[in-house]
Amino acid sequence: MRVISYNLRKHRAVDELHELVTARGVDVLCLQECDTTDIPDHIAGLTLADATRLNRLGLAVYARDSAYRVGETVSLALKKSLHDRVLRPAHERVLGVRLHDIDDNRDFIVASFHAAPLTALNSLRRQQIHVALAELAALGPGLPMLMVGDYNYPVFKENLSQRMREAGYELAMSDSRTYTRYRFFKGYYDFATSVGFQIDDIKTLPQGSSDHLPIQIDARLPERASLPAIV
Repeated sequence: MRVISYNLRKHRAVDELHELVTARGVDVLCLQECDTTDIPDHIAGLTLADATRLNRLGLAVYARDSAYRVGETVSLALKKSLHDRVLRPAHERVLGVRLHDIDDNRDFIVASFHAAPLTALNSLRRQQIHVALAELAALGPGLPMLMVGDYNYPVFKENLSQRMREAGYELAMSDSRTYTRYRFFKGYYDFATSVGFQIDDIKTLPQGSSDHLPIQIDARLPERASLPAIV
């Protein structure tokens, strides 16, 4: 399964999506900062599984309709930062979708995630990540899960990775930086967190009109008997 996560920077990069999906052979597309009132229902063989609704700039998940059937979906509002309370940029910060693999007759969960901005503390973002993963598991206890998106976590990434492993998840970072807008804030912002998936490759794609670069995750489900337990 090939997944792309892309923060569109206030919807500016929406016109790039058709070419991106076509050129990369994408199976699942997870978006952040998209105008959910102005996104297509279909993109080059992908169908919109769901999108957030409580704020104009939100999250969306697309899946290849020839490969997956869309099941239950959930959107979640996580603990707010001061920035969120004052400016109210986003109410829902995670969108999860349960997908059924038609060929393999297996279900899994995929989610688009957008953490609190850099004005918040890392401790708040860690709490958001843990709560998001715990709530997403309710879509199917024990199912493989992949949460991708803008984690807004450019420093102390190794500490975050260790905490994820202790909780039973794997945090995967791309092969090069994913954010380039500001001189002092360049770095790795977009990650993938998973359980029950084998991440074969994760890489940063060329930059478009967004300040975030898309990341491409190639993942697969291992043999059923080898799925790890979720803590």
